Amino acid sequence: MLGGAGLVGANVYASATEGWGDGSGTDASARVLSSGMATIDCPDVGSRLTDVPDAARADVDRELAALDQQIAAAYQQVQQAARAGGQDDGSTEETIMKPLEEKRSQSIGRISDALGRAGERPQGLDDLAVCTLRPGDDGQAPTGTGGDDGRQGGTGQGQDGAGADQGGDAQGQNGGGQGQSGGGQGQSGAGQGGNGPVVSDYADITAVTPDAPAPPPRADASRGTFTSDCGVNANGLFNSDNVIVAPGVSNGAHHFHDYVGNQGNTAFASDEDLARAGTSCADQGDKSSYYWPVLRLQNGTQERDAGAPGGGTEGNAGRIVTPKEVALTFVGNPRGKVTAMPRLLRIITGDAKAFVNGPGNANASWSCTGYEDRQLKDKYPLCPQGSDVVRTFRFQSCWDGRNIDSANHRTHVAFTDADGSCPAGFQPIPQLVQRIVYDVDAPSLADGGRTVPLFAVDSFPEQLHKPVTDHGDFINVFSENLMREMVDCINSGRTCGASADDGSATTPTPTPTASAGATAAPGAGSTEENGGSVTSPPAPSVSRTGGAPRHDATTSPARTTKHDTDDKAAPAVSAAPRSTPARSAAAPASSATAPASSATAPAPATTAPVPAATAAAYSPPAARTEPQASQGGLAETGAHLWPAAIGTLLAMSGLFMLLRARRMRY
Repeated sequence: MLGGAGLVGANVYASATEGWGDGSGTDASARVLSSGMATIDCPDVGSRLTDVPDAARADVDRELAALDQQIAAAYQQVQQAARAGGQDDGSTEETIMKPLEEKRSQSIGRISDALGRAGERPQGLDDLAVCTLRPGDDGQAPTGTGGDDGRQGGTGQGQDGAGADQGGDAQGQNGGGQGQSGGGQGQSGAGQGGNGPVVSDYADITAVTPDAPAPPPRADASRGTFTSDCGVNANGLFNSDNVIVAPGVSNGAHHFHDYVGNQGNTAFASDEDLARAGTSCADQGDKSSYYWPVLRLQNGTQERDAGAPGGGTEGNAGRIVTPKEVALTFVGNPRGKVTAMPRLLRIITGDAKAFVNGPGNANASWSCTGYEDRQLKDKYPLCPQGSDVVRTFRFQSCWDGRNIDSANHRTHVAFTDADGSCPAGFQPIPQLVQRIVYDVDAPSLADGGRTVPLFAVDSFPEQLHKPVTDHGDFINVFSENLMREMVDCINSGRTCGASADDGSATTPTPTPTASAGATAAPGAGSTEENGGSVTSPPAPSVSRTGGAPRHDATTSPARTTKHDTDDKAAPAVSAAPRSTPARSAAAPASSATAPASSATAPAPATTAPVPAATAAAYSPPAARTEPQASQGGLAETGAHLWPAAIGTLLAMSGLFMLLRARRMRY
């Protein structure tokens, strides 16, 4: 009787958790996906292009985006082959890798042709066409950090050899559980999308060695801070574009971004569009665009982007988590005064392809509240109960004095040296420090996230959601007056901006401005049928204290003047203009809807399906939770419960025999 009951319980439990029980993740049919994840390793062509004439920029950007699309498509083929039972090495080489090489050769040839027409034809690009299939690791990697503790040290990273290693700390990958040969993909989970994260991507923050304290600033340092409060993206403004790296290309990022600040950022936004757009920032003089890959909770939730490019079709699955807090703080230089950023300056920190490129440009760091003297670069943190996950970006703070962008989006800016000085030919500008806090629990690694789900950032599909691929993007659209005020505040050692309000006031809701092509998200009700997508800026969050990073600074009275209409086109500092690619005609903007007020999850929106044609500028609305185990039909579920039926018969037979034995007289 007891054995039969045990068989019933074991079988019912196993069936109820099928697909998540081993943490390997499942597809829509609840089939277990392989956690020995292979990936495709291709040389990054864009990082090699340090000098692209303006006349060739549009053609080069388009072909670089095509290269990313080719890799994503080939990676999907690799995944499909694995689900179908795999292919031998020869078959994979012939059906996936050789066609990929041919397509890359054609795109690289067109890049060379474009550069040749505008100037000198580059040498050696053809050698970058060949990719390799990096096999999955079938061994369990250690979950701890080693050697360097995988820590970032709270400082900048290498910047193609210029101004590298701010703070002087090594960024060793040893013992980090991933390495550059494909190691570290443990067998304890493949994630909801089948391409990560895995158990070895996490580390206990309490076991990480605290960072060495930063050297004290010099007497003439610029010690002030300026904070801009732009909310937490509570209205859910998302898209999978990247106007810096892939202008004019839908789904150029192949993963979704959170946007705060400027509400008109899409792949097709020109500089003029960004200047005209609304902003979620409390101070309307800040129309800058701040964006980063979304964080997802891989709990089986099907967001509305589950079947869209940039979302589920490219391995980015699970519930999008709205940050609990976002602090945007500009700090000074430890050696001297800073100068104003040029208007429309573009800065990218981190490397979205660091898993295959190597960690040279990786720069995001992860920690937990209460433990922020310990920073991780190649691990997600496991935070103690009551502690929140903290994600930090420190942007480059040296500018070449001429360009607002560069061909590889890196060489026009640099990190300071260890002593805080800028490389020769560069000048210090305010350093943007983004601190993003999430209320997510430490996942249960023993069962691959079945009990407490895994979390990870969106990534290119072949980058396997590795934390080392995290990155942040910034476009400066401060008004001339507000930028001047920021520089004066920082250089004079004051504390200014939203954080100077002592957390006692609620910032006003900005006036929405319709922008053609702006992407609405949950709560905004954007559909293609409406003739375009517009978004109302969300109400900025209540000003918070203690959230922003601080230098030693003397406080001053809070700034109360808001620059509601100061949008002068003249830049605070003259800079070489950025050529804007031809922009496709946008449909007329529809009227904007009121933003959602929830700060913890995307708010409900329209239930109209998202057409495939709008996938790139697509906005995932409210999620519907569908655990993977519940997606089979009733007959299919019952087919897996025959051991439970046998157990029921055994239990009933045992009970009958027990009752009969009690009545018998011996």
